[in-house]
Amino acid sequence: MFRKISEQTAGSKFSQKAVREEMSMANVMHARITTLHIYPKLSGSPYGTFGPAEDVLEEAHGNQARAQGAQLFAAIRKLTDAAGVALEPVLVESNEVWKQVIATAKKKKCDLICMASHGRRGPSGVLLGSETPKVRTPHALPVAVIPRPRGSPAARRQSRRP
Repeated sequence: MFRKISEQTAGSKFSQKAVREEMSMANVMHARITTLHIYPKLSGSPYGTFGPAEDVLEEAHGNQARAQGAQLFAAIRKLTDAAGVALEPVLVESNEVWKQVIATAKKKKCDLICMASHGRRGPSGVLLGSETPKVRTPHALPVAVIPRPRGSPAARRQSRRP
């Protein structure tokens, strides 16, 4: 049985469905959930500003990310409180999602990582990104993958591929 589950959420509808699945697992196992939201680092101003203006942009970016994270965690907290599952929210700034998922799970002493998967492969996986396969590669922690629901438009597109 797993006692502490790490899950990464982006706030999308699919991600919210995955959170509900993870909460069900945690409830059955009497486990705690560490929910991780990763926001991208500011890559500079599109206008090439520097000095004090860059600092203002970084501060605004951080403030916006923290506000969005707080809103996301509040919605998840409502669900976990209703289900009787303990929640530990973690907000991190990083451009390397898969590395941060693993590092946070290890730091928080989680014994299972849960991730939602859009099922992207081939060119779409390369162009749009797919973090789940990177986390699933051999690491010390097991990974449970929550697949996209069968009836979703993306799942229908995937099923038509050879």
